[in-house]
Amino acid sequence: MTTIKLVAFALFSAGAVLAQNMPADYEGVLKTLGKQGDYKANVLKINIPRNDLKVTIDGISTPTPFGFGGWLAMTKGDGGNDVMMGDLVLLEDEVNSVMSALLDNGLEVTAVHNHFFFESPRIFYMHVHGHGKAADLAKMAKPAVDLIGRGAPQHQSSVTGGKSNISAGQIDTAKIARIVGHEGERTGPVYKITIGRDDLNVKEMGAPVNARMGLNTWAAFFGSDANAEIAGDVAMLAREVTPVLKALRANGLNVVAIHNHMLGTQPPIYFLHYWGTGPVEKLATGFKAALNELGSKSGRTGGGSLR
Repeated sequence: MTTIKLVAFALFSAGAVLAQNMPADYEGVLKTLGKQGDYKANVLKINIPRNDLKVTIDGISTPTPFGFGGWLAMTKGDGGNDVMMGDLVLLEDEVNSVMSALLDNGLEVTAVHNHFFFESPRIFYMHVHGHGKAADLAKMAKPAVDLIGRGAPQHQSSVTGGKSNISAGQIDTAKIARIVGHEGERTGPVYKITIGRDDLNVKEMGAPVNARMGLNTWAAFFGSDANAEIAGDVAMLAREVTPVLKALRANGLNVVAIHNHMLGTQPPIYFLHYWGTGPVEKLATGFKAALNELGSKSGRTGGGSLR
């Protein structure tokens, strides 16, 4: 085969991987939930962003892609059933009603936690888990999804924290990528790097739990080179938790939550949320220090490795 044909075949193959046809049952899931999504790497990702909210973090007006994009994901497991996982973004008044709707319809709630300090209104994150046919899982999730955005406004938090002049500006994304060792993607004013844990063989019901199912480490950047904020999540084995904590704190990043996203997986995976402000180079260096404490930095999604 000539070089030109090899290149053409490689481009065709890459396109085929990226442009998977969505299974009919997954199209039905999107229709049932009334949401948009995409199908890649054998995973249906359902988008549930909180575009209805105007959120500030410590006085910083912060766009939805920075950390307020809820989601559900499905992939095929054993016996013709699907595994569903997700992370719903909720106001305080929505937490218990959404939780009851999930539990009453046969789904599991595996974690409720915060991602930030000093945000207004206060935001909580609820992890969802379930097994079954895709159509059934959609029907089970719909009552809860339909409640999102219907919280009572009188109980929205008045937390404002301090004042900050962080706003959308010029960020040297190439420099961030060089420091971190992985490229990211832009969504509006937010630059986000997502890194999978491909070194870990995590399965549930025979289905691989990969980066798109939530087994990943990420960092989102917003602001300018001189004055930015970072938020993210680190997926860790038990032995990695303390070294990652120390790396983040040594670099001035705030640890906001340590918790699980999944129940019963082997090995157990722990997740750590962090947030901080400062020059973007300092923030990227702090994130890289945490990455260096993980067992492998080779897995990735959303960009190529620069190592």
